[in-house]
Amino acid sequence: MTTRAGQLAQDRDLVDIAALLDSYYDLVPDSSVPAQAVSFGTSGHRGSSFNRAFNEAHIAAITAAIVDFRKKQGIHGPIFLGRDTHALSEPAFLTVLEVLAAAEVPARIDERDGFTPTPVLSHAILGFNAGKSTTDAQADGIIVTPSHNPPSDGGIKYNPPHGGPAGSETTTWIAERANSYLEAGWEKIPRTGFQRAFHLENTENFDFISNYTEDLESVIDLDVIRSSDIHIGADPLGGASVDYWAAIAEDFDLNLTVVHPEIDPTWSFMTLDWDENIRMDCSSPYAMAGLIASRNDFDIATGNDADADRHGIVTPDAGLMNPNHYLATAIDYLLDNRPEWSSSAGIGKTLVTSSIVDRIVSAHGRPLFEVPVGFKWFVPGLLDSTLAFGGEESAGASFLRRNGKVWSTDKDGIIMALLAAEMTAKTGQSPSQRYAGLAANFGTSAYARQDAPATRDQKAKLGALDASQVKAKTVGGEPVTSTLTSAPGNNAPIGGLKVTTENAWFAVRPSGTEDVYKIYAESLRDEDHLRAVQHDARTLVDGVLDN
Repeated sequence: MTTRAGQLAQDRDLVDIAALLDSYYDLVPDSSVPAQAVSFGTSGHRGSSFNRAFNEAHIAAITAAIVDFRKKQGIHGPIFLGRDTHALSEPAFLTVLEVLAAAEVPARIDERDGFTPTPVLSHAILGFNAGKSTTDAQADGIIVTPSHNPPSDGGIKYNPPHGGPAGSETTTWIAERANSYLEAGWEKIPRTGFQRAFHLENTENFDFISNYTEDLESVIDLDVIRSSDIHIGADPLGGASVDYWAAIAEDFDLNLTVVHPEIDPTWSFMTLDWDENIRMDCSSPYAMAGLIASRNDFDIATGNDADADRHGIVTPDAGLMNPNHYLATAIDYLLDNRPEWSSSAGIGKTLVTSSIVDRIVSAHGRPLFEVPVGFKWFVPGLLDSTLAFGGEESAGASFLRRNGKVWSTDKDGIIMALLAAEMTAKTGQSPSQRYAGLAANFGTSAYARQDAPATRDQKAKLGALDASQVKAKTVGGEPVTSTLTSAPGNNAPIGGLKVTTENAWFAVRPSGTEDVYKIYAESLRDEDHLRAVQHDARTLVDGVLDN
């Protein structure tokens, strides 16, 4: 069977934008059907208007629920409102604004009527709230984005005053409230026509780009990048960071080329992902095939997903780096090159991130904070600087300013990309060359994540996995040393299972945003051992799904 993964999209792969937008307004969800109800995964509510999963009714109800949540929490500052380049983001943005305007909630929107990356929204919230107490008029945010999801999808996320992703208690409350609006008749939700809403006193323009880019020198050593004159290729993958990369190049006089600066809601210039779908996943070698092919044109090349909360690092010597390898390299470099950071500040990682990180953190004498999947777990630590870095295996991370203060509490793919340039400029080595040195010191990692389709019922079974369901005494030929259903760092439920041996581990969990499940596995021996571990993991999953 042939595959077109990594090949350019063809006409038959492109979504019908007109039909997609018509469906947003014309199709009404039935909230009694689980697939059509409001449901927040690890990164907000996502879905396609074609499937009655992301429609006008959803967005009106979610926004009304957020308004109610703000009242309940006593949040009365402005909402920073942004969107990415997905086709459904535009009408959803207008729906959000209409509901906010009718509720007399002050909103701050991009003064250029442009696109806003997720980390830029987080940075703006934190900047507004700096020095304020909970009794002051604090800001929060709504970002309309399905992140790296296909062009047919839409998404919406809520960031409370701490600037990061909302916790599960908050998102559960908002989802339940939104579904009650759907059941009661979402058409009753008060709205002000968007043309009037744009001109209300409560709707203010905000310079998101300057607010973010003018502060970048506080987190990245841009002087060393500029003086080295290394050639950087920055690929926004048709996403919200496109104007930001152009501004960064101009404002800081960097030798930086914006790759694929065009905006196309069909993403016709993309190469197909592993399942032959268009997906703006900057950690996928298939989605990043175009940038990988031109890697020799740059000293360092980087990619971002549609809302720029993820990063992909491409080097001339290695192509696209494994996200785990870059996270390990970034942590090691930062701990050696941020002298103002507190020596007690820890490093956060999700439990499906490479164990090489554990060894590096230990070598630096830092505490390790291991949590379930989801960046929300890092928010408190980044906010009070007890965590210097928080990173996920899915190529999402953020870290503190150079002075050890909070920069963002959401994933920031832009600073992670710029860090790769700083590292290259300062050390004369690419991040992949630096990782080779780390592997020589700390061991070789064979790591892989496998995705497979799963129904909602199957995902529910996997999410409820229990240690008692692991009957095997060995994995990959080694004795099982632990079976975890909660994370060591904060004892929070994994929403799946992690099984470890002396030299390997695997974890199984359902996706919170797509109808797939994920098997993560790592061997600290070799690729053959990794395949044996994956085989045993799949056997476990098959047994659960068969029952």
